Amino acid sequence: MSGTGDVTGQVADCLLGIEMELRKLDMWAVERPPIEAFDSTEPFCIDTLAFTQWIQFVFLERMKLIVENGHPLPRVSGIAPMAEEYFRGRQESGRGLVQELEAVDQLLSGS
Repeated sequence: MSGTGDVTGQVADCLLGIEMELRKLDMWAVERPPIEAFDSTEPFCIDTLAFTQWIQFVFLERMKLIVENGHPLPRVSGIAPMAEEYFRGRQESGRGLVQELEAVDQLLSGS
């Protein structure tokens, strides 16, 4: 069985992979959305941010802080299904991004 440090390192690798996939898809934003966009009460800030913006500016930023500061990792994650839904019917498949998110989901959920 893997130790916590091993899982944390694997999560950190996945976070880099997520960033790389967003860049490959040309969905990595250079500018941060306005602060008001983060005041949403909807899941994934779906009413104020594109899903990929939420990944970049909410999920990645929070997860990087958790990893860098040695805080306990979340015990559950289910972001990949949302990514699959986001890319359904879009020109971009987003498959690489979905795979990276599935890996994080599995690591955090302990499966």
